[in-house]
Amino acid sequence: MTTVFAPELEKAPGSNGSPGRPFHMLSLRVARLWGACADRAVPWVTGVFAVVPIAVLVAITVVLFHEALPAIRINGIGFLTRSRWDVGSGYGIPIKVHGVEMAPHTSYGAWPLILGTLESSALALVIAVPISVGAAIIVVEKLPPRLSRWAGICLEVLVGIPSVIYGLWGILTLGPFLSKHLAGIADHVPDVPVLRFFRGPTYGAEGLLVSGVVLGIMIIPIIASTSRDLIRQVPSSAKEGARALGMTDFEVVRKVIWPWTRSGIVGASVLGLGRALGETMAVAMTSGAVLGTTAHSIFSHMNTIAATIVSQLDSAFADGTGFEVKVLAELGLVLIVITLLCNFGAKLLLKRFGASAIAPAAMGN
Repeated sequence: MTTVFAPELEKAPGSNGSPGRPFHMLSLRVARLWGACADRAVPWVTGVFAVVPIAVLVAITVVLFHEALPAIRINGIGFLTRSRWDVGSGYGIPIKVHGVEMAPHTSYGAWPLILGTLESSALALVIAVPISVGAAIIVVEKLPPRLSRWAGICLEVLVGIPSVIYGLWGILTLGPFLSKHLAGIADHVPDVPVLRFFRGPTYGAEGLLVSGVVLGIMIIPIIASTSRDLIRQVPSSAKEGARALGMTDFEVVRKVIWPWTRSGIVGASVLGLGRALGETMAVAMTSGAVLGTTAHSIFSHMNTIAATIVSQLDSAFADGTGFEVKVLAELGLVLIVITLLCNFGAKLLLKRFGASAIAPAAMGN
């Protein structure tokens, strides 16, 4: 065997004894140091990003609580149960109660606003959830791929429509339509305690029903698009196996698709509920914007917390004592508590559904 010597390789940069050797070792050490720092920094950076939403929520809550504290001291727990909403006399001499300055004859109660918020949001969910889930099932299971893709695009477009457009459509088109076609039906509803809430005059183009329908239409794209993505993740083998066993389409949905996706659909419904609870302009334009009274029927005028805040903010800043602004801050704090309670209840439902998801699927198979 003949050995061939290549002196030029001995002088190549990076070889033993060459001038590039120290630079190569330094670069290697810098790369290793950078990798070690990056490995240590990633958990810290991701931890900071995870804490930011919680910190923002805490900061907002603390600021609202600090601003609303004088109103909380004056209104007390009765603020949640009273119905009267009176900003007092703006021309009278301000009075002081427990060191807090306010206009005379001032009285605030949030019960009609709390009830209106819950009623309109519940009505929106009753309308939106069945339509959304049904539309998602049809889009995934029945429509051709090209038509299904276009239907998904339409759902995504509906999510981006501003709420003021929904409110304008509700006050100009939906409200008059419902008032015209439901007036005769409402007069013939049996006068029994269970159905009495669905009787009464339709009050034109505004009211609880119009607001609930508009909110339901607004949250349909949110729930439907999420449900569509969940249904697409159901294994085709499970659905095809169920059909091979002779199950109908309804049985496939009930025994295969629903156990697989129900926890996610509950989460999507909570997202829609959050949108409905905090909606402002659409509700302010279609609810009738009354204060101090609850809805006596599904057609009555009403108001919500978010719509009241946005509609009363200008006049609140005109209050020289600043007390009305503090009351609106207290309303915002109540809305945050309601939202957190709804999310907490949804978490409990998700845990319950998650714990019992395997058993129904096993029974269906």
